[in-house]
Amino acid sequence: MLHRILFALLGLGPLLIVLHYATGLGSTAEFVLAAAALVPLAWLIGESTEHAAEHTGPGIGGFLNATFGNAPELIIALLAVHEGLTDVVRGSLTGSVIGNLLLVMGFSLVAGGKGQADHHSGLVSMGVIAAAIGLFVIPAAMGWSGEPERHAIAVASIPISIVLLVVYVGVTWMALRRHSAMHIASDEAVHGWSLRLSLVVLGVATVVTALVAEVLVGSLEEFAHKVGLSDFFVAAVIVAIVGNAAEHGGAVIVAARGKIALAVEIALASAAQVAVFLVPAVALLAWLIDPLALSFRVVEIACLAAALAVVAVTMFGGRTSRLRGWILIAAYVGIAIVFFIAGDRAG
Repeated sequence: MLHRILFALLGLGPLLIVLHYATGLGSTAEFVLAAAALVPLAWLIGESTEHAAEHTGPGIGGFLNATFGNAPELIIALLAVHEGLTDVVRGSLTGSVIGNLLLVMGFSLVAGGKGQADHHSGLVSMGVIAAAIGLFVIPAAMGWSGEPERHAIAVASIPISIVLLVVYVGVTWMALRRHSAMHIASDEAVHGWSLRLSLVVLGVATVVTALVAEVLVGSLEEFAHKVGLSDFFVAAVIVAIVGNAAEHGGAVIVAARGKIALAVEIALASAAQVAVFLVPAVALLAWLIDPLALSFRVVEIACLAAALAVVAVTMFGGRTSRLRGWILIAAYVGIAIVFFIAGDRAG
């Protein structure tokens, strides 16, 4: 049923593009339509990468999932860099990590109830996120006084980004080796899409996503102003949720089907992937457009650390329950309120 709805909503992307260039839609309508259009597009990118991975094996499949699974967020971030919306870029990235940790995990536990998660895998993902937050502090602290966008911070962000990518490659390699038997055992993929169809769909979906994301970023500031929200809040909460919406829904559905361990792994692995793959990838690719300093604000670092701490305490021992899910959701609401109060960076 959900797949049919998402498939039907795929028409929103082309419709938005036509309306954007052919009519004078207002910024609020454009932002709302673009946000809605990104959800089925993110789902389609996920579907096509999954089908392509079935033909390429776990190694290339993992690379495809990492690269294109984050395509909507990556495209939004790079377009925001081009528009000079650096706080929007950083806000959407930290919001994505927090959203996966608290919102996705929370709703997954509420849907799945009591169960047991993979303790080892969870510890690895949380350890990776903790390491990333620790490294983020280095360039971030440089921006807590003086000009946060200065070139020296952007330069200092390069080695941090390289280290994070090395960590990502190492952890991904170990995870692939650990799960290789599971990948080989699930040999049901022969009935999926052909590799050619998967890559064609992936390419088309990515192009449409880029066009829709351009509309989203172009209308973000005016939308935020009209509805009385800060650019930072819109990026850290609304854009972050939209960019991950299809993945979020997938984890909840998996949990509702009784596969709570898999749902928890999706949430934690997604958060870790944003922290050690997407953030450094955006920081390095931004040099092709305009250097980006990883000068996260104090409120962003504090909320990242708080979100991780809540998950670590709530998920202690790998046990899951609906109550723990509601605790995580409540924590997310609390952080969203903090982001709302924080507003845009002063000056």
